[in-house]
Amino acid sequence: MKVTALAGGVGGAKLLDGLAQVLPASGLRAIVNTADDFEHLGLHISPDLDTVVYSLAGVASRQRGWGRSDEAWLALDTIGQLGGPTWFNLGDRDLGLHLMRSHWLRQAVPLSEVTARICRSLGVEISVLPMSDQPVHTIVETDRGSLPFQSYFVEHRCQPVVHGFAFAGIESAQPGPGVMQALDWADVVVFCPSNPWVSLDPILALPGVRLMLRDKLVVAVSPIVGGLAIKGPAAKMFSEMGFKPSASAVAQHYRPLLTGFVLDESDEAEAETVAALGIETSAQQTIMRSRADRAALARSVLAFAERLAAGVPA
Repeated sequence: MKVTALAGGVGGAKLLDGLAQVLPASGLRAIVNTADDFEHLGLHISPDLDTVVYSLAGVASRQRGWGRSDEAWLALDTIGQLGGPTWFNLGDRDLGLHLMRSHWLRQAVPLSEVTARICRSLGVEISVLPMSDQPVHTIVETDRGSLPFQSYFVEHRCQPVVHGFAFAGIESAQPGPGVMQALDWADVVVFCPSNPWVSLDPILALPGVRLMLRDKLVVAVSPIVGGLAIKGPAAKMFSEMGFKPSASAVAQHYRPLLTGFVLDESDEAEAETVAALGIETSAQQTIMRSRADRAALARSVLAFAERLAAGVPA
């Protein structure tokens, strides 16, 4: 099958790595959230793009879930000694990438081309597509006011109570080069187990994306298992937005777009609730502790998608 995956964050990067293990590079394309991009110390930082690319390149830190495995922190130490902000961790190798990305962007090279250059240099063969070349910024509305996402997520450690979200710049942004073509090309579109509110909603908010998905086979993988997010604040956000955090809440969030939904086998009791929404369900082992787990989940998701494409009930 030709697969286009929508992703952001660690969970999305893990499933993308699994898909890349079981599909040829020519059969997989990734559309990645850029609404958490921000400027820090004069540099353009693309956290979700970097997490995805590092994972696909095999250089991501397994312990932290973000950044590179072979990292040092001398530059950050110097920044701190000089009284600069150290709330956002910048490793030395990571810093080199940010410097080059910012340099190219100042030369008017679009983010999509910059990303392609980074992928080529790190040996990533699949097409990694930023959702847009225009800036979009996720704003988290909280009890402490409106916070840029990285400030909420890293600086404030997700502690403020969330009331809502806004995507600044979305009204003038367009899908990046190759994005709509990747959606049209795909036999199946996979929503990776990323945070629905802040990783995939910005992609889905781009003009034309939801319309394109109406006629596609779309399978989502739940990022919430047993009422908890495997990583990150998704469950906290659901709760504070007035929804009980659960796999079925994720399915409801995406409901108009989904053909199929994969939830963890521990949440199999929720399958009937999801099926009542008119969505085919499949209970699988979705927790990815190893690269083998990533590949196993990818195979399960693709097998499920193939059954749906053939009209075979799950």
